[in-house]
Amino acid sequence: MRAEIITIGDELLIGQVVDTNSAFMAEQLNNIGIELYQITSVHDDAAHIATAVMDALSRVDIVITTGGLGPTKDDITKHVLCELMGAKLIPDASVEAHVRNLYKDRPEVLNALTETQWLVPDNCKVLPNRVGSAPLMYWHTPEGKHLFSLPGVPYEMEAAMREQVLPVLQRESTEQITHRTIMVSGIPESKLALHIADFENALPDNIHLAYLPKNHTIRLRLSGYGVPAERVEELQRKLMALTKQWLIATEDKPLEVLIGEKLKAAGKTIATAESCTGGKLAMLLNKHAGSSAFYKGSVIAYSNEVKEHVLKVNKDYLEKYGAVSEQVVALMAYGVMKLLDTDYAIATSGVAGPDGGTPEKPVGTVWIAIANKQKVYTECLHLRGNRNAITDTAATLTLVRLLSQL
Repeated sequence: MRAEIITIGDELLIGQVVDTNSAFMAEQLNNIGIELYQITSVHDDAAHIATAVMDALSRVDIVITTGGLGPTKDDITKHVLCELMGAKLIPDASVEAHVRNLYKDRPEVLNALTETQWLVPDNCKVLPNRVGSAPLMYWHTPEGKHLFSLPGVPYEMEAAMREQVLPVLQRESTEQITHRTIMVSGIPESKLALHIADFENALPDNIHLAYLPKNHTIRLRLSGYGVPAERVEELQRKLMALTKQWLIATEDKPLEVLIGEKLKAAGKTIATAESCTGGKLAMLLNKHAGSSAFYKGSVIAYSNEVKEHVLKVNKDYLEKYGAVSEQVVALMAYGVMKLLDTDYAIATSGVAGPDGGTPEKPVGTVWIAIANKQKVYTECLHLRGNRNAITDTAATLTLVRLLSQL
């Protein structure tokens, strides 16, 4: 079975809101063996929405729309779908009871606009929306197609997918899709492709290999369609053997999750000291639930005064070698490790630009350090791009090196 996603809203097309819904839905659909064929974003325009929905229904088995289900004038999805499906809007007692209960402690929210939320097409199945007021609408057409209309608010959409949409589709999906991923670093994508060309060319038609590069890492994802998981795993092991000198992970998990798992398993803790990355390492390491078991905290030591007075970096070293140096970044790591009493520490200091570079230390020069109680690893990175690209890559490569050290 194949699906399409249609996201609705002017805010998506002018860059005011980033579409995270599609990525979540795509992953969930793949997990139950449904191939995503296309993602489309459309304006809050009746003709645009109608054309997108009808075109999608002509191509695939499942169409899921998100957005445009609020009570205001620009929310027109329900009206467009009602007309497309040859329905009329009628009040639904269960939706009304749910909305009234949802806002029982906020009676000022209940007004003439809110009351339109319990109007639904008379030929759809209304699915419960546990966390929001918009009705979840589902049509199973005479042609055997599935059409779902979900809210655009991410937490409402995620609950709707997990609790309502996926259970319906799991009963319909029969094809098995298996993904297995490895991660490598330290080799250009083109060189990697040449290195594994014979392996890739020998893959059967129903097993595909995708290259997913990001910030000096490359995920290699094997996807098997309608083949046993054991066959995909066998090919994954061959791919691991071919790439062993650059291999850093054998699971499709974020670097910070893999690092957290290793630290928790060893009963170890870590802290961060950041200059040029300005807290990006801290954000990554405490991004996921359970990070308090291994991550203690960070010092954002952007100025030399903070490096000296908080992290106890020797003032003479700052003057002699400069803030962007092997000596200083190593002392930053040792300083935060001692300050927060951790087993490991990582530190960064660099020239992120666009100004501040010198012939000796041009923009993109970043020193990183990874320390434990016995030793410190340091490395000078020479990165390219704008300020954000340099700091993102510096944070990623610091985590790559940390994972290798662990």
